[in-house]
Amino acid sequence: MFTMELPKDKKVIRTRNNKVVYDCGDTVAKVFNATKPAADIFNEALNLSRAAQAGIDVPEIVEVGKAAGSWVISTKKVEGKTMREIGDEDASKRPMLTEQFVELQLDIHKHRNPLLNRQKDKYTRMINAAGEVLDETTRYELLMRLDGMPNKHEICHGDFVPSNVIVREDGSHCVCDWAHATQGDGAADCAASYLHFKMRGADEFAENYINAYCEKSGVTKEHVQNWLPIIAASELSRGRVVEQDFLLSWVNVADYQ
Repeated sequence: MFTMELPKDKKVIRTRNNKVVYDCGDTVAKVFNATKPAADIFNEALNLSRAAQAGIDVPEIVEVGKAAGSWVISTKKVEGKTMREIGDEDASKRPMLTEQFVELQLDIHKHRNPLLNRQKDKYTRMINAAGEVLDETTRYELLMRLDGMPNKHEICHGDFVPSNVIVREDGSHCVCDWAHATQGDGAADCAASYLHFKMRGADEFAENYINAYCEKSGVTKEHVQNWLPIIAASELSRGRVVEQDFLLSWVNVADYQ
């Protein structure tokens, strides 16, 4: 195991439930808490590498190791602002950013890497892991719905939100945070992003986003909606109590028949 030492003058970029992201000068260090399994750390690093292998613009991995007993993924720093920061600074830019955001997501979906985890396999595991919240009948119906969804091989980010897209000064985009990446149906990736926006109360943005996605991709809104109960059920397996009631409200298999 490689032991890392983070600089004393590191600056916090963001804090989440299970990690803190630091600006370390030339690098960015994602430091996970002690409960994060090592397998998850290496899976995220592997996903990042496979996205890069497929030709997607992502941060370059520098090293994976431990610092003060915590797992760390270190990547080269990408200079720029996130799409969320740009939109927060100037609300007039949000319509343009929404268009760019959707176009970037659709470009990612054009890429392929057969070594990425399969989307259906991941969602099957997650739905089965939500047994404490979902009864057996509901899980069965959701798994049958999942089985009937298209078998595709598009690269799907899994957590595609504006805070994960860095815009450089030259206007190019770099996509970070590939922990949830899979290969599968891009419409499921859209459903995951849409649900994220709805969960955080960004209803107007959520509707503008899904409408733009369907218009640009040619995918029907109904098809994206058919993924929503599956995505919501999968998210329940993460055990985030504060989100449970919201997610359960979307786990109604009859809603989008």
